[in-house]
Amino acid sequence: MSNAPAPVEPSILHVDMDAFYVSVEIKKDPTLTGRPVIVGGTGNRGVVASCSYEARAFGIHSAMPTARARRLCPQAVFLPGHFDDYQEASSAIHRIFLSFTPRVEGIALDEAFLDVSGARRLFGSGPEVAARIRQEVRQTVGIECSVGVARTKLMAKLASKEAKPRPSPTGPQPGPGVFVIHPEEELAFLHPKSVRALWGVGPATAARLTRMGISTVGDLARAPLESLVGSLGHAAGRHLHELAWGRDPRRVEPSRPTKSIGHEETYAKDHHRHETLAVEVVRMSDAVAARLRHSSLEARTVTLKVRFGDFSTITRSRTEPAGFATAQAISRIALALLEEVDVSAGVRLLGVSTSGLGDAGAEQLSLDDLAAAGSDDAGWKAASGAIDDIRRRFGDRAVGPAALADADGVRVKRIGDTQWGPTAGGGAGAPAVRRSRGAGDPAGERTQ
Repeated sequence: MSNAPAPVEPSILHVDMDAFYVSVEIKKDPTLTGRPVIVGGTGNRGVVASCSYEARAFGIHSAMPTARARRLCPQAVFLPGHFDDYQEASSAIHRIFLSFTPRVEGIALDEAFLDVSGARRLFGSGPEVAARIRQEVRQTVGIECSVGVARTKLMAKLASKEAKPRPSPTGPQPGPGVFVIHPEEELAFLHPKSVRALWGVGPATAARLTRMGISTVGDLARAPLESLVGSLGHAAGRHLHELAWGRDPRRVEPSRPTKSIGHEETYAKDHHRHETLAVEVVRMSDAVAARLRHSSLEARTVTLKVRFGDFSTITRSRTEPAGFATAQAISRIALALLEEVDVSAGVRLLGVSTSGLGDAGAEQLSLDDLAAAGSDDAGWKAASGAIDDIRRRFGDRAVGPAALADADGVRVKRIGDTQWGPTAGGGAGAPAVRRSRGAGDPAGERTQ
């Protein structure tokens, strides 16, 4: 039996913005055009979230420590992340996607899979739709994107990388913008690539395959299935063998259930006292609860994540019999978990997350319930609804737990706040200040 894939018209698109966060910043400040620009955590413990192609020419890439990026390119402009701006641009981009097909699977703010097989009569073939999407994103949002077109998600993802610009010492070299892999071309395209190109092949799996003499996807495809299963396990061995032959049955899934909601933060300096960390737990619990309620979800499990100064990391979890979505319930559990942890060695990172998510149940709250509950969960559910209403009208800093109030107001935790590490000169929750002018400016902050 032939291993060749069935000839299906390429109709799966993988759309990926080019240096998304940087592109949004350049749109706001066109004077940054043509300069090495880095967005991410600007403090010594920060990481690069996105960088312009001019910066990439110096060897800078996403997830690189900011301190190293500064050494490689001290003349770069370092900017903190502005998550609200990125969300706004992402929403506009996804509206464009949905104008072509309802079958859109968002992967991150800046990328998505689309199945345009049902859009042929209205918009043309997969490559034609890809070209129209690029034009719409450019005209409507003002940034560039690259699109891979193939018959499977794996191949479309690989194709979008081929469509992208390339950094060079003389400036970015434009890519094709749209790259199409036809069924008859798949194996010739796929087999010379490193096994790291496949989903599920991380450093540990790649090292194991290297010990088997397997370095390319072609080597993997030619390896006996029994050897792969023996070395990697039944599921992983068979999965990678299928991918090596270009077989990827996964569909584009327009909606995927949320599995967890949480926040975590890396601090500019280690914290050694429970009292300091307790305030951070309250901040995160308040933000997590707001996101749960915004999504009409309740959680049953709270997980506390603690990373110490030596990078050792522990997690502690507790599951409740009933669902909850209030800051009081989450912080009560997370604070109890924190009390069990010896923090004297110094905490570098703290996180609070919830899981075991389900739809928020409709519950009629009676006066008897309030009287019986006192300050417990029933009363807090009603109070949380009022908090949400106030924040919708007056902003998220209008009201919050008293522990978060200081001379500057309520110090709430927001999505994207210090997502890539602390800002230069900023402590926990310090506001990100944009400084977009001047070489080597020390300020600023899914990693792309």
